[in-house]
Amino acid sequence: MSASVPALDAAAGPDAAAPSAPLLPVILGADIGVYALARSFHEAYGVRSIVVSGAALGPVAGSRIIENVLLGPDASPEVMVDRLVELAQEYSSHRLVLLANSDWLVRVVVRHRERLEPYYVVPYLSEELLDRISDKATFAEICDELGIDVPRTIVQDFAGAGEPGWAPVGVDVAYPLIAKAASSADYQDVHFEGKKKVFEIADQAELDALWVSLAAAGFRGRFVVQELIPGDDTHMRSITAYVDSRGAITLLCSAHVLLEEHTPSGLGNPAAMITQRIDPMLEQARHFLTSTGYVGFANFDVKVDPRDGVYRFFEVNPRIGRNNYYVTAAGANPMRFLVEDRVDGIAVEPVVVEREVLYSILPHRLLLKYVLDPALRGRVQGLVRSGAVVHPLRYRADGSARRRAYVLVALLNQVRKFRTYYPKATQTGF
Repeated sequence: MSASVPALDAAAGPDAAAPSAPLLPVILGADIGVYALARSFHEAYGVRSIVVSGAALGPVAGSRIIENVLLGPDASPEVMVDRLVELAQEYSSHRLVLLANSDWLVRVVVRHRERLEPYYVVPYLSEELLDRISDKATFAEICDELGIDVPRTIVQDFAGAGEPGWAPVGVDVAYPLIAKAASSADYQDVHFEGKKKVFEIADQAELDALWVSLAAAGFRGRFVVQELIPGDDTHMRSITAYVDSRGAITLLCSAHVLLEEHTPSGLGNPAAMITQRIDPMLEQARHFLTSTGYVGFANFDVKVDPRDGVYRFFEVNPRIGRNNYYVTAAGANPMRFLVEDRVDGIAVEPVVVEREVLYSILPHRLLLKYVLDPALRGRVQGLVRSGAVVHPLRYRADGSARRRAYVLVALLNQVRKFRTYYPKATQTGF
């Protein structure tokens, strides 16, 4: 791609490029979800994406469908936004779409919308709504108001944790319980020994120690303490949705999670799931999206409570999600819904995905070690036999020897990580 094209007049806006101008996705981040977005764009439109990140990590390194733009590991949000404006001016003859796929990067984009929207399609909700729905405490309150089931939740506010006499509120939820940051953006830059994305707390002493660590580390956001919903990873569900610029929900896709990651930094991220249409759960997601005035992509984490079969909603991510490729694999490429809505101005016919596929970043033998339910094992084995299985990094159009080697190493690394962090004894060895 050449950088010699004339600069775009900021007043002209992103639609200044002719409708026939080439599409250019610009994506922030460097993880497997970012690669999946670039792959989905390439599958739908045959275009390469620009990926802007601190470093070209394994999922995006050496890719033929990506041009990596590196900011350095310590680049500030302001430096990132400045570089995005420069890129827009370099590629002013293109139709530019800006995506981010982590909460803190979404927040950077939304907070700097006024600088970015003259150049890019910025398909995100308002900052006010972002603040409300991305906070797990406020999310639980909204769901309560809407009659959507959530785990019982208590909020611990650390705003005054540096002041004399501050003490945490009492918690009357039965142990073991779950503790996690209400806003992952507030937690992003907090560092302390034993930091995790999600904590399973066994007793009061363990909870007290966590409060001390957070306060000492300078955390001044909110933590939520929630009832632990029983059931293993197979009780988890995922929903991906797209709400267009008119407020219509044009895409809904749900999946039955088989196994999640269990590393401290990745805990709760699905590692394998089967797409499955689950209408009662999707209707609750639809109710949330329409009631809040949501726009753009959304990704819900839900768990089936084995005690009563109720779908309990944990959170909504204001983005498409790390494992977004399961939607494309099931036949509904989300980038088409975005581009036809925000770039082409077309009202897309709504789709609820029904096709069943296995999405997995794990070796099959490793996955089957943990899926013990006979019916689920049978579904996994049947999908593998029929070839209805996808790994987001295994893309024939991007299959250089370097890329194939990286995928192989990543698969073997999953074995190591599960042996280290989740060495569950099962009926089959590995």
